[in-house]
Amino acid sequence: MKKKQDFKFIEGEFTPQDAKEVLIDLYTSKINFHLMKNFSSSERFGKDDKTASKRIPELKKSWTVISAIVEKAIDTDKTLIVSATINIEFADKRK
Repeated sequence: MKKKQDFKFIEGEFTPQDAKEVLIDLYTSKINFHLMKNFSSSERFGKDDKTASKRIPELKKSWTVISAIVEKAIDTDKTLIVSATINIEFADKRK
């Protein structure tokens, strides 16, 4: 098995509405993942998950910027080219 693999996840030209739908689903899913991790950590250990606490505002900020890009594409009658690659590689466990 390769040490690192890349996968095309999103690749194409989208209407602003379609781009927004695809991206909002991804961001919502990722934010919800971190919210659940944070909730679980709070319930089990009485403290927030450090990674989740950091990523939630970062993701929300990114979403704000993406929303502005989508709105500009709508206002200027443009389409959006969206691409995303998933990179997976092995790493040693953190201790």
